[in-house]
Amino acid sequence: MLNIVVCVSGGGTNLQAIIDGIDAGRITNTKITGVISNNASAYALERAKKNGIPAFCISPKDFQKREEFNEGFLNKLKQLNPDLIVLAGFLVIIPRQVIETYKDRIINIHPSLIPSFCGTGFYGLKVHEEVLKRGVKITGATVHYVDEGTDTGRIIKQKAVEVFPQDTPEILQKRVMEQAEWIILPQAINEIAIKKGMM
Repeated sequence: MLNIVVCVSGGGTNLQAIIDGIDAGRITNTKITGVISNNASAYALERAKKNGIPAFCISPKDFQKREEFNEGFLNKLKQLNPDLIVLAGFLVIIPRQVIETYKDRIINIHPSLIPSFCGTGFYGLKVHEEVLKRGVKITGATVHYVDEGTDTGRIIKQKAVEVFPQDTPEILQKRVMEQAEWIILPQAINEIAIKKGMM
């Protein structure tokens, strides 16, 4: 069984895609042992609770120093004992000690075709605004491993999505989610679960 912890900051649509994938059997041999958000009002926490998944808010704002948050975050992860940590719209810089502790066991979904429109400052709607500003015809999403850099880890899966002239950032964001993110994130988790089952 692949135990996963999903880290989210907002609505949790990618979390829902994972939950649905497990329920439908598209993600095999996998269990979500916990959901962590840095945002107490994130709807993702509600999604988790509705599905009987333990949900926790651990925010840098609740700690005096960043080091204390880093330690609290790492301790919570250790309690949940994940084989894989999934960053699904988690807008917090992952502490170095977490990356070192879970080397090659953290993946992220990014709403562009890396190496385009990625790195520091490229998250959420900002990605789609830049895509439209540059006039590119194809965008998409990428699932990659997390390393010490920003969006620099080894790529696992990518899926392209067409950009249309009448797109707004919001319309494009929704299309990238529906046509890429919600498809390749469950696929990537399933592939990792299958690999673990073979070991």
